[in-house]
Amino acid sequence: MKEIVHHAVYDTLADWETGHATAHLRSGRFRREPGAYEIVTVGLTTDPVVSMGGLRITPDLALDQLSPADSALLILPGADLWDAGEELAPFARKAREFLEAGVPVAAICGATAGLAREGLLDEREHTSAVVQYLEAQEGYAGAKRYLDQDAVLDGDLITAGPTEPVAFAREIFRRLDIYRPEVLDAWFRLFSRSDASAYEVLMAA
Repeated sequence: MKEIVHHAVYDTLADWETGHATAHLRSGRFRREPGAYEIVTVGLTTDPVVSMGGLRITPDLALDQLSPADSALLILPGADLWDAGEELAPFARKAREFLEAGVPVAAICGATAGLAREGLLDEREHTSAVVQYLEAQEGYAGAKRYLDQDAVLDGDLITAGPTEPVAFAREIFRRLDIYRPEVLDAWFRLFSRSDASAYEVLMAA
């Protein structure tokens, strides 16, 4: 059976932020071991949502049906709604449930603000767009753990800012341990820098 990665979906989600991660998890290319992940979308309900780019998505699963025991990873993309109130707060609470169960969570862009408000960044190293964005979130007390990096992996938590979808994917792959180190390095060099020398490494994999 394929392992399952759960991908949160909600209105205004930022289409570009998670595509590298989901495409390569699903394809299984270059993996350390044969196989691929199944991507299952999760909404607040199973009603369709519309992304920032206008894509209409019907969630496979409602959030209240999601259990960490059934998942290898929860991905939380950014969205305008993260900065527009508490509508997406249930996803941050679900992230807490995942982290407490030892199942990784990957949050990018506005989703990091949701985790900040939930207190999940206070004792974990993390990043986002800029530290001032998180400092504006009520309840955030994690500035001392903020790192000015493209993406950060701390235990079971992966964070990145909105301009770093490739680095975000890299840290997801690192946490799931799906690529050998030299393959992960080559993958990142190819997709972030168009480094042609990386292609040979990937083909050999």
